[in-house]
Amino acid sequence: MKIPDHFIKKILEKKQISSTRFFDQNKMENFVTELYNVLFLPKQINTGSQLQYEFQELGKLLLDLMGSTAADEVSAEQQTHTFFLAVPVIYDKLILDAESILEFDPATESLEEILLSYPGFFATYVYRISHQLWIQKVKTLPRVISEYAHSRTGIDIHPGAVIGEHFFIDHGTGIVIGETTVIGNHVKLYQGVTLGALNVSKDKANEKRHPNIEDHVIIYSGATILGGDTTIGRDSVIGGNVWVTQNVPSNSLVYNKSEIKIKDNGPLPESLTFVI
Repeated sequence: MKIPDHFIKKILEKKQISSTRFFDQNKMENFVTELYNVLFLPKQINTGSQLQYEFQELGKLLLDLMGSTAADEVSAEQQTHTFFLAVPVIYDKLILDAESILEFDPATESLEEILLSYPGFFATYVYRISHQLWIQKVKTLPRVISEYAHSRTGIDIHPGAVIGEHFFIDHGTGIVIGETTVIGNHVKLYQGVTLGALNVSKDKANEKRHPNIEDHVIIYSGATILGGDTTIGRDSVIGGNVWVTQNVPSNSLVYNKSEIKIKDNGPLPESLTFVI
């Protein structure tokens, strides 16, 4: 069997055009997990010099990943330097996120348990580092990093979203947060929540497409909130499985009214009423 030469040529041309946008997937995963380990997990690092060495090695790894994915006007070295200057701020925000989980989740007993086992916290960590790269206008890499968290946790957070402090994801599987979503402080999301767009056409790419969630909002499992003009007011509670495409005032409770009928499992009565 011989593949046609014109098809081989077409593939090679495409590979050449896109080669600058590809990098080693294993190196990306290694960077994400090693940075997490250095920041949060127990390791044999007992001195400041050892910790400095770990960050220097991570810097080399990120520099390699950056390559030509950095913005044209900014070198990979500058982008790497800018990222690590932001790491202390990212770390402080993540500690606040973890403390929120510890405060409000009755199923956890320690900060260590959260850092070691909570997929919602790991997804938040990946969002915060990918968001930093996103605002630095690094090409491709933030999306690839965010998809790594998606594959590991089932939580899909676009790096372009803006998320405040004390962010709490409980369970988390199936959560989707779109690119132009804006989330305030002290917000809690449960599994299956979608913060999405009403219109997915390509010509809306540069518009605000995803909702705004103000401070101290709780959104329960399966809720869907859509639209760039949709705002959920502060201190509101959005119940499970609701569909919201309009503004919700502050201090609101939004829920579906359901009806439950309980039937006796005994013998059927002599006469039945059928309603169809």
